[in-house]
Amino acid sequence: MGLLYFIVLLGVIIFIHELGHFLMAKLFHVYVGEFALGMGPKLWSHQGKETLYSLRAVPLGGFCQMAGETGNELEGELNVDVPFERTLKGIAKWKQLLIMIAGIMMNFLLAWVIFTGIFVSQGYTVTVDLPKIGSIVENSPAERAGLLAGDTIVRIEFEDGTVIQPSTFTEMSSASIEDVTSARIYTIERNGVQMSFELTPEYLAEQDAFLVGISAPVEHIQVGLFQGMADGAYQIIYVTEMMIDSILELFQGQNLDQLSGPVGIYTITAEQASLGFANYVWLIAIISLNVGIFNAIPLPILDGGRVVLLAFEMVTGKPINQKVEQALMSFAVVLLLGLMIFATGQDLLRLFK
Repeated sequence: MGLLYFIVLLGVIIFIHELGHFLMAKLFHVYVGEFALGMGPKLWSHQGKETLYSLRAVPLGGFCQMAGETGNELEGELNVDVPFERTLKGIAKWKQLLIMIAGIMMNFLLAWVIFTGIFVSQGYTVTVDLPKIGSIVENSPAERAGLLAGDTIVRIEFEDGTVIQPSTFTEMSSASIEDVTSARIYTIERNGVQMSFELTPEYLAEQDAFLVGISAPVEHIQVGLFQGMADGAYQIIYVTEMMIDSILELFQGQNLDQLSGPVGIYTITAEQASLGFANYVWLIAIISLNVGIFNAIPLPILDGGRVVLLAFEMVTGKPINQKVEQALMSFAVVLLLGLMIFATGQDLLRLFK
């Protein structure tokens, strides 16, 4: 089942991306020779009125092949006799720009729709920053001592004589960080009665830290459509900022061991699918954002690179030399293939470890 989930995930994301290019091209009457999902040999194809719709063997890409678009080693070049005004370079520059960025926008739109749908259908939980116990970790010092979820923490006395009367859970946690191994006395209030418990933090392997085993209370919030749409947009901004930071670190040579390719995505997909449909769909949104942001990188074979080349033409008033453009495309293909091989190698190393 893991393989099926993986294929569906990639298929949905790539289809949405290429659909953006396709719909925008059709809107501006650009001739589209082939709309393909996947790469490599054709498994299935259907000839439409003018566009060939195909499913290819390798589910790691796809393309929308437009007349007048510079080809590359992966897609090839479309040779068809159509009027110049029906080619990509025969339409206005601003229309070309919209076609180039349409795929990225569709990836962001897919993520936004998924985030919004999950927020509206399931709501979300937020931490309530009150000096109360939300839950107790199993087999922890707090459980053995007899603390219960819902207890209000009135006072904490540490071995060095320090005493705090926390007004928030954060204040209590911050005070506990400085001395993680010594005993402390918790005074709690339960049903109007105050009780004291002596606790000594222990190393909890699941949390990889010395803890007494209590967590903050949480509250479930159900939201309507408009609030869900706003929260979905905020989530996109948050995830996008994190991804951009990660990409910049990679270009600086940092965290290269964290890079993942198809094998890593397959592993994560199988894990999230096993946790439930919502986790799986959430992952589709995250990967869709990844694809959108990655395609914005200014490499000629990617949408971002094509936008840069188009901007060059708009500024200089003349097209870039075709041989130079083809050379840049070839270089980008080699670079991306090398990156994929490196990322796959990292995935395999992690698997064997």
